[in-house]
Amino acid sequence: MRIVLVEDNTVTRETLNLLLSGETTIDSVTTFGSGEELLAHIEYTAFDVLLVDLDLPGMHGSELIQKVKQMRPQVEIMVYTIFEDRENVFSAIKSGASGYILKGSSPRDLIESLQSLHQGGAPMSPKIARKVILEFQKVPDGDDNPLTSRESCIVRSIEQGLTYKEIAERFNISPHTVHTHIKNIYEKLQAHGRQDALKRARRIGII
Repeated sequence: MRIVLVEDNTVTRETLNLLLSGETTIDSVTTFGSGEELLAHIEYTAFDVLLVDLDLPGMHGSELIQKVKQMRPQVEIMVYTIFEDRENVFSAIKSGASGYILKGSSPRDLIESLQSLHQGGAPMSPKIARKVILEFQKVPDGDDNPLTSRESCIVRSIEQGLTYKEIAERFNISPHTVHTHIKNIYEKLQAHGRQDALKRARRIGII
């Protein structure tokens, strides 16, 4: 199995490169920091599996997935990201991803998921698999997520008990921007405070 990894975070990219390169079932790992960089070298790069983040500089991961599928339809594609909101999940799947694993999964889970993908499977983190199932079941309470990807991530950070300052540091934005996002979140969810927002977010599957 020959893997191309597209991940903009240098530490994450190098860590994954070391992890994947140490597996006997993986023949080669080629890494890129952006979708544009991969596309510039794709003509000279042989690979069977694309492991890609979604939050990339420049071209979004879903757009890259679509372009790679058009150029290399035989390549299997797995998303590896923090995003678990409906918008990103279904955008990636519709673009051509057959796997969707959340960052935070164990190294063994990631390796086994890549092997499953290469063998024709469609591995997904449990949270993602549930979202896909609920979409097809059309659960009455499962209204579409009105939040943006960033707003959804901020809601999950609030649930984890992070302060405005900690959220700002996590996403490299100002506390004022965090406050604006939270105000928008309350308005979109029609919530009357933190607990109400979390309750409504759980009901529609954001958290």
